[in-house]
Amino acid sequence: GETEEEILRVDMLENQIMDFRMSLVMVCYNPDFEKLKPGYLEQLPGKLKLFSNFLGDRKWFAGEKLTFVDFLMFDVLDQNRIFEPKCLEPFKNLKDFVERFGVSRGTPRSPLGGAATVGAPLTLCVCPQALEKVAAYLKSSRFQKMPINNKMAKWGNKKL
Repeated sequence: GETEEEILRVDMLENQIMDFRMSLVMVCYNPDFEKLKPGYLEQLPGKLKLFSNFLGDRKWFAGEKLTFVDFLMFDVLDQNRIFEPKCLEPFKNLKDFVERFGVSRGTPRSPLGGAATVGAPLTLCVCPQALEKVAAYLKSSRFQKMPINNKMAKWGNKKL
């Protein structure tokens, strides 16, 4: 982020995204996955609503410029769409956000392929052509939608 508000939004969101990612990870790696899955799905709309409210009518989560947290958020939203394909339906702004990465509705894919590495620079300036390249990669035969988790996980651990 460039302004103090953008920097604060990026800082807060990075930590919230990682907590959100870990909540799915904790279910996916738990031996009681099948018992825990309904509880995760029950609380998912509430978490997504918080992110939807945080995004509001902004193009990107920090504001008008793309930052590294947008890539983190794309990744975790996409993983949740794979886990529950209809989860973003009530949240038009989150669906629109995902589509800005060149991913059409109903085609969940993730450019990061799972847990992201944090600690990147606060601002990642990406031109529209770069997002076009991300979109092209997501549609290519080189891209693998799954696995998104290690083989020890109870879900998301196998190639499709």
